[in-house]
Amino acid sequence: MPNLPDVVLWSIPAFVLLTVVEMASYRFHPDEDSEGYETRDAVTSIGMGLGSLVFDFLWKIPIVAIYTAVYELTPLRIPVLWWTVPLMLLGQDFFYYWSHRGHHIVRILWACHVVHHSSRKFNLTTALRQPWTSLTVWPFYVPLIALGVHPAALAFCSSANLVYQFWVHTERVGKLPRPFEYVLNTPSHHRVHHASQGGYLDRNFGGILIVWDRLFGSFTPETVQPVFGLTKNIGTYNPLRVATHEYAAIARDVRAAASWRERAGRVFGGPGWQPAPVAGAVLDPVTPAAPAVPSTASAAVLETPSERIA
Repeated sequence: MPNLPDVVLWSIPAFVLLTVVEMASYRFHPDEDSEGYETRDAVTSIGMGLGSLVFDFLWKIPIVAIYTAVYELTPLRIPVLWWTVPLMLLGQDFFYYWSHRGHHIVRILWACHVVHHSSRKFNLTTALRQPWTSLTVWPFYVPLIALGVHPAALAFCSSANLVYQFWVHTERVGKLPRPFEYVLNTPSHHRVHHASQGGYLDRNFGGILIVWDRLFGSFTPETVQPVFGLTKNIGTYNPLRVATHEYAAIARDVRAAASWRERAGRVFGGPGWQPAPVAGAVLDPVTPAAPAVPSTASAAVLETPSERIA
């Protein structure tokens, strides 16, 4: 087994230091256009992060068993060398993009990922707001194992990707020089990803690199101040409800479904999926709720939010 460092463990002191610095910056240099910190929200985010460590440890047992079985079956081997690790990290980032995108467009996967988007703040503690049901992620990386990437090397690359993404959860960093903005996932790009406006929904899925979004048509630059959170915010700081609210909503919708086709759509369709109206049925007019508008933007600039259930 390759002997690779635990980059998350080594990064914890930096996480703590940067969070304290960001909190101090809001304390001594408040910005009325930024969401900043709210104590209950930050505590919930930290609690979700601590809980995810426990559940991730449990999920690793079956996941490692599956990855090991695939690795033993494949005849391919990629050695862990100074020049292969960047290539493996590139491959992991590519499959991370598709995993992340999939967790936005399939509702049962969104039920896991919605946790990370449930805060109406956007600060470094938001990066810690991680799901407790990340068992849905592992299938996306099976191709890397089949190509000969050792499971430990994949774990290292995934951890490095996670560590990189910590610093992009901030409003205190503006746009970087153009070459960085073109290639890398930056705070500006990730603010778009966490926004709830219609024009920003389901955009900028990249982990370390933003080039995947540019290549596959999911990139949107930051032009209007983002409104963070969900199109329908959950209004709770209870970690258990934060972790499970979308699963509960899916269960309610499945119970109320009129057919097996509708049940499948409620689970595997998009987060805003609705069954097709019955031919000849008279539909009641629905007035969409007005989206929250940031203080510095005109409502005319914003698009109507999609019907995401969260």
